[in-house]
Amino acid sequence: MTQIIALAGSLRSQSYNKTLVKIAAKGAEEQGANVVYVDLADYPIPLFSEDLEAEGTPAAVNDLKSLFAQSQGMLIASPEYNGSISGVLKNVLDWLSRPSQGVGIGSAFDGKVAGIMAASPGGLGGLRGLGHVRDILNNLGTIVSPKQVTVPAAYGAFDDDGGLVDAELEQRVKALGAQVASMASRLNNK
Repeated sequence: MTQIIALAGSLRSQSYNKTLVKIAAKGAEEQGANVVYVDLADYPIPLFSEDLEAEGTPAAVNDLKSLFAQSQGMLIASPEYNGSISGVLKNVLDWLSRPSQGVGIGSAFDGKVAGIMAASPGGLGGLRGLGHVRDILNNLGTIVSPKQVTVPAAYGAFDDDGGLVDAELEQRVKALGAQVASMASRLNNK
């Protein structure tokens, strides 16, 4: 079965991006994928430093990288901070891209499929930051879906049940999740 990781680049408990990625995850599940939701707040990962890495990769990094290595795709919702990605997401991507010392963990990114999305209170919905996420993932060998979704004015975009007020937008988010699951399944079965 195809496994997809779903995560948001935010530690905030009431993050719009956590809500958004869960909607995309439903689309992947409807396509038959097993989705593993990852809350980065559950992984106490220090800021990347080669000095720390030389002492040994932190256990939380190896745990997270193992999940990624066992998956064929990922759904990433990225908050936009100052026109780019959040520091927490960049830090996780940096750690996961490093070789795993002393453990046989495969690549977290190479040959995997990703769908990217963003929700933001601003009018562009996090669009500027998604270009940076796409560039990073492409550099790591990930196949990033050409489709992406942004949710502007996020403070009023979600309903009380964790869905989107705009039904058409919700379908686009779910369709992105389904597309990633379908692409990952096809690549996995070659």
